[in-house]
Amino acid sequence: MTKRTLKLPWLLVGSLITNTGISFIWPLTTIYMHEYLHEPLTTSGIVLFLNSLATMVGNAVGGRLFDRWRPYPTMLLGIGIDVVTTGALVVWHGWPAYPLLLVGLGFGNGIVATGINAYATKVTTKKASYVFNVLYFMANLGLVIGTLIVGFVLPLGITYVFGLAFALFVVFFFVALRHFNLPQPAHAAGHAPKQVATANPYRLNVALILLTLFLTWVTYEQWQSNISTFMLQLGMTVRDYSFLWTFNAVLIVILQPVLTAFDDWLLVHIRLRLGVGFTLFAGSFLLLLVARHYAVFVLAMGILTCGEVLALPAVSTYVDLYSPTGQQGRYQGYVQMFASAGRAVGPLIGALIIEATSYRVLFISLVAVLAVAVATFSWFASKAQLRH
Repeated sequence: MTKRTLKLPWLLVGSLITNTGISFIWPLTTIYMHEYLHEPLTTSGIVLFLNSLATMVGNAVGGRLFDRWRPYPTMLLGIGIDVVTTGALVVWHGWPAYPLLLVGLGFGNGIVATGINAYATKVTTKKASYVFNVLYFMANLGLVIGTLIVGFVLPLGITYVFGLAFALFVVFFFVALRHFNLPQPAHAAGHAPKQVATANPYRLNVALILLTLFLTWVTYEQWQSNISTFMLQLGMTVRDYSFLWTFNAVLIVILQPVLTAFDDWLLVHIRLRLGVGFTLFAGSFLLLLVARHYAVFVLAMGILTCGEVLALPAVSTYVDLYSPTGQQGRYQGYVQMFASAGRAVGPLIGALIIEATSYRVLFISLVAVLAVAVATFSWFASKAQLRH
């Protein structure tokens, strides 16, 4: 009897569907709460923060259940929560049902995001590094498709937006139901082997890459929040700012397949890949220190995007390389948690620094902190690679 394995295309379809579905909802949160529900912007910020916290909890729960329970029902649980919450949003999208369901959706999506990354370590036809690269491409493609479609659907009514998201999650549920049921190891009946006695000798390296990932997302979130205000103060328009994200998406679509073609070389030199990627993140903010014309912002976004496609997918690969056997779900959960944490607090940290000082101080602070984190990680990673 042929042993059943997870086929990569179905995992990619799942990533595309879930990211498209989520992008129908979270970008609209501030607009919908302020313009339709007439809630203040601070309330929208609190709801988004709670959504991020719920996502982090979902990441942690998903990772634990993946390792210590079973991957298949864990994945179905996460998608099922997404189906229920988006289905409820079709009917109840007033106050306070909307924020409560949004938090529930964050929890379910946290389980799903961790599950997809953990399942990536189970694909046997390709290396995990290749799978993570393509997953990152599909996730971004889903966000581009979702934000594009929602612009056409929203004028028809918010109910149609939630209905479309619900339909996508239902499709994903049946895809997972049919294709994600893999054979389980002997311990999968609910009693995972005790691994406390086997300490991970590379836990410091994993901790440092996760800290660097957190700081990188804090940095990245400035582009998605506070830099828009900075550009408007310089006399640029919202359309100018929006084009930067179109440029970002196009670059990712072009660059990610190129990097995937050199996956073997990049895997051997993963420490170099991470170091260069994170350095480019910091470099984009050095440009912002002198940015007064739109062309400089476009160049800075180009540098940021190159850093993004180099570093962010590689974090999952690096953590997988240094994860103890049988704890891949837990460690991929950590990756998702630290990314979610950076997204949650990034806009707030940036706003506090700007209000207390200036944009210039914010940019210098981000460059300095990220540079120290990258240097520290690179030094310890070089030691680990020698011992590996």
